[in-house]
Amino acid sequence: MLVLAIVRLLQPVHGYDVRRELLSWHAEDWANVKPGSIYGALNTLQRDGLIAVEGVGQEGARPERTTYRLTPEGEKEFGEMLRESLFSAEQPKNPYFAAVSLFPAAPKEDVVAALRSRILKFEAELLFAEREVTRILAGTGDPAEAEPYHVADAMALQAAHLRADLEWSRKTLERIESGVLDVWDGNFDPKTPRDEAPRQS
Repeated sequence: MLVLAIVRLLQPVHGYDVRRELLSWHAEDWANVKPGSIYGALNTLQRDGLIAVEGVGQEGARPERTTYRLTPEGEKEFGEMLRESLFSAEQPKNPYFAAVSLFPAAPKEDVVAALRSRILKFEAELLFAEREVTRILAGTGDPAEAEPYHVADAMALQAAHLRADLEWSRKTLERIESGVLDVWDGNFDPKTPRDEAPRQS
């Protein structure tokens, strides 16, 4: 959907410019877009008739480049994909949830060390995301020369998720270190609500 969107926004457009634009949007962070997969996506979209080759040209000593344009079928498919995504409320499956449910199977010191590391990572990523939102909104918003303003909204949503993860990690670390959450000594009662768990001696 994002590749279709960039072709639609900048058409006629080279595959290189599609890749560069998505990287400038940090799509690899919030949309799991792998830079190496973009050319494959263009080939698939062309095969499926959603984009068409506008032309093939060469500038100076640069390699030959193909430019693409959205087809009417591509415009229709993009609209349907966008509507479906806009109305989706499905949360992504986070592999960390499984690790949390298995805290008791790991040494307590490993869980504590991992949470501290996680907190440092989220603090750095949150600072970066917040600075990127400010930087993008300070630009022109014109996709021909800078990231469009709506990219800042995607980054702000990513920052909100980071804040939630960071808050949970800090609280969980505090609960473990204070003894409120202790699933390693054999006395923890899993039926006790987590916020009312008795402090272990």
